[in-house]
Amino acid sequence: MEQTVHNTTEMAHRSNPVMEPGPLSETGTWRDFISVTKVGITVANMLTVFAGLWLASVSGPDIAGLTILWTLLGTALVIMAGTCLNNYIDRDLDKYMERTAKRALPGGRLNPKTVFWMGIGFALAGTAMLNFLVNPLTALVGLIGLFDYVVVYTMWAKRSTSLSTIWGSVSGAVPIVMGWTAVTNNLDLGAWALFLWMFLWQPPHTLALGIRRAKDYERAGIPLLPVIKGFEVTKRHMLRWIGAIIPGSILLVYAGVGVWTIGVVVVLGLLWFVHALTGFFAQDTIKWARQSFVCSLIYLTLINITIIVEATIRSL
Repeated sequence: MEQTVHNTTEMAHRSNPVMEPGPLSETGTWRDFISVTKVGITVANMLTVFAGLWLASVSGPDIAGLTILWTLLGTALVIMAGTCLNNYIDRDLDKYMERTAKRALPGGRLNPKTVFWMGIGFALAGTAMLNFLVNPLTALVGLIGLFDYVVVYTMWAKRSTSLSTIWGSVSGAVPIVMGWTAVTNNLDLGAWALFLWMFLWQPPHTLALGIRRAKDYERAGIPLLPVIKGFEVTKRHMLRWIGAIIPGSILLVYAGVGVWTIGVVVVLGLLWFVHALTGFFAQDTIKWARQSFVCSLIYLTLINITIIVEATIRSL
């Protein structure tokens, strides 16, 4: 089945005008250089890093303001390294997708080698900062996440398996753990509880986007679950993941979250689960997937804010 999809996609590549790559002009502006760092994704991850860091500081050792700064900056550099290398590796696929065809690399506005070395530079700078100014464990966790995102997910899983979202979920769950280890310097039960919660959140979030952009992924030959198995199967997978995140999030008690946070986590998880159920009756699946994607963002943002607020109140 996956081979059939790839064969069909190859034919589409030859006939779709969206897929013609732009000539290499190297006329990129500062906006193009910023775009390959995916600032939106980096900033969103900083919220989870800070939530893990702030939560750990309530019951753990006191943390200096500079440590907070180095943790956030070092982690941001590692994440931007991943996005640059992702842009470099995926430039051959991005030119076939309407959503990404106008990016700086497929559009020919930046030299791929420049973006590659940007990624390497960010990785070295971020890892060194975390290693020497925070602690070696946090640097190691960041490197594991970077390796998973660039090598395991981008180079292999995304191009070869419909279960790529599971492999990519490892790197997506790493930033909040880095915030925790920056304070505790320990991969204890609290760290693993945070990891599990963020790991379970990733697949339904990504699959909602996969449904929305299924035609793009098919054109690019990416065997994402909605492309290979269809929307109904994807909805069932999403429902299972969202169902798992409800009991999984209760394990956040091992990270020291309070009763209010647990309450918010459970209620929002149930609301998200109910919305996932409505997908089986939705007449417009693309519209439903768009709503589900937004639900996942609201869920994550509100819980991170709740963690930070409750931790602040308990520390007073």
